[in-house]
Amino acid sequence: MDRGAADRRPPGGGLDAEVHHRGDRLEERRIRQRPRRSRADRRVRREVADVDAAPARVGHLGEDRQRRLGAVRHAKPSRPHDRGGGRVTAAALSPPPEEEPLEPTFRRVWQPVDLDAVLSGQWAPPTPSVGRRSDGVGLFYAGKVHTLASESEAGKTWLAMSAVVDEIAADNNVVYLDFEDDEGGVVGRLLTLQVGAEAIRRRFHYLRPTEALGSGIHLDDLHMLLRATRPTLAVLDGVTEAMTLHGMDPLSNKDIATFGRILPRRIADAGPAVVCLDHVVKSAEGRGRYALGGVHKLNALDGAAFVLENRKPFGIGLTGRTTVRLAKDRPGQLRKHGLPGKDGLSWFADLVLTSHEERFAEVEVIKPADASSTEFRPTTVMRRVSDALAEHGPMSARQIEAVVTGKAKTIRDAIAILQVEKYITTGSPIGSIRPFEGGADR
Repeated sequence: MDRGAADRRPPGGGLDAEVHHRGDRLEERRIRQRPRRSRADRRVRREVADVDAAPARVGHLGEDRQRRLGAVRHAKPSRPHDRGGGRVTAAALSPPPEEEPLEPTFRRVWQPVDLDAVLSGQWAPPTPSVGRRSDGVGLFYAGKVHTLASESEAGKTWLAMSAVVDEIAADNNVVYLDFEDDEGGVVGRLLTLQVGAEAIRRRFHYLRPTEALGSGIHLDDLHMLLRATRPTLAVLDGVTEAMTLHGMDPLSNKDIATFGRILPRRIADAGPAVVCLDHVVKSAEGRGRYALGGVHKLNALDGAAFVLENRKPFGIGLTGRTTVRLAKDRPGQLRKHGLPGKDGLSWFADLVLTSHEERFAEVEVIKPADASSTEFRPTTVMRRVSDALAEHGPMSARQIEAVVTGKAKTIRDAIAILQVEKYITTGSPIGSIRPFEGGADR
């Protein structure tokens, strides 16, 4: 061996010493090549370290916060470039078991689906179990995406609050993502509905995002919240504003589909019923079944879509009333509980908000039969519709409107009531079953 090589041997000499020296150099190289944690990861882990170092101070954080911090200890560090904000590609979230890290589960979605449960008769269609009408019929499907669409001040937030109250009363957790209002306005509604402060503190988890979800710390926070609380209901208040926050166009079907996968679908995959509050176009005639924006908002839903039409305004000291119409029911378990209507819109319920004073109100979602029993009945127009069908035979709803004199909405209401009371047939064309002998409007 040459002198230069001998001089480079580590102190102590011998083969063992040289092997140890080379091992140390390899270890140093591995340390230098380790990926550095992002600044956000280091900040979160410092918070965990502070809690570990001072266990006496943990109590004031509450059990919910402790669970979230505990989950961080098992979470894999994000890559340095994974920061919150910006547009991201949609990746469906399948929530892992409690003991696993907060990472999306990779699914082989291009492999055939196992059909044994369906073929053996074990599969059953989903049933609406989240929120409820006064007669006990559920409003929303767990793990599905829904929309409530209306003009301003028609009551869509109050309808969502009714479901929130139902879930809190059942001792379930609710997540509320607010892109329009603030905590004072939203929590104030719950207090007005006489929900206790302690119940709100324990079961109502309010978020006010001002940055896009992204793929970094914001996404980690959302994952941890869903895992720690296991909510049965998640409300997204302000879909148009949320899309704008994510740099998307609410009028673009492509952006609507992308946003649906990024946020509503991702949350629904974790188990809760997701309810998106949206706006409708101003014209009632041109509105049909659609919310503001593209038709994809309706096509992409796998739950139910409701359109709200206010009939009596809401206000302090007033009793407001809004018709809740069912525009889409993908699982098919809600429409049978409503009354048939025009353009595929079923009369599913009435939202009634009774304001006794500024800080005391009651909300109720009642079935159409209960609503129609106390509402104006257009008996004169009902008689005209019945007589027209007896004279001309089966006709479509549009033909009936052309033949019968009266406002289009009144004629549609008359048709719906006659169908419910089995005077005329449902579907199209509409035919007479038995004559209606009613008299004048009352």
